[in-house]
Amino acid sequence: MESESNNKVSNGLDGSTGAESMARRGNTCELILRVVALALTVAAAIVLGVDKQTKMVPIQIAPTLPAVNIVAQAKWHFLSALVFAVVANIIASIYAAISIVIMLGSRKGKASIRLGQMVGVADLLMVGLLFSANGAALAIGLMGYKGNSHVRWNKVCNVFDKFCDQVAVSILLSLLAALAFTALVVITLLTFHKRFASKS
Repeated sequence: MESESNNKVSNGLDGSTGAESMARRGNTCELILRVVALALTVAAAIVLGVDKQTKMVPIQIAPTLPAVNIVAQAKWHFLSALVFAVVANIIASIYAAISIVIMLGSRKGKASIRLGQMVGVADLLMVGLLFSANGAALAIGLMGYKGNSHVRWNKVCNVFDKFCDQVAVSILLSLLAALAFTALVVITLLTFHKRFASKS
């Protein structure tokens, strides 16, 4: 009898502790991913937001005349795709910061479950926003690296190499942030799947 009651007590304690520790581990993993997403989106926005380069570019006006050196500038806000990328990363970073505050301040209960569902939907929106922004920036970046002979758009990254390198770094950081938000969506889906499966 005594051993049976001890087993029940120990099983209850171990079960609750195991469930709590699993929940704590899940929350810690989610918190780390949100902090990573925040850091990456802030870094991507800053790297692209300060991106500019000035170069002396020789322009050949006529074949018989010598080339004329003209000062040319490349700035991120000259291209709408890069403006979209900066704005998208700023929105994602603000959301990541808000979601961290919500996560740290949330408590258990039905309200917390509803809040988790809303955050999960918002995470999914951030995934779509970041991937679409990165796709647009990547398309214009490839145009800068390779040009387009069909429409006679010359490549510019051979001239503005530093500018293009910073764009590439920003896209990489933002893609990693998008993957972090994707991982958060997967964690949310798995959490709700386990919760509903245990109820049924």
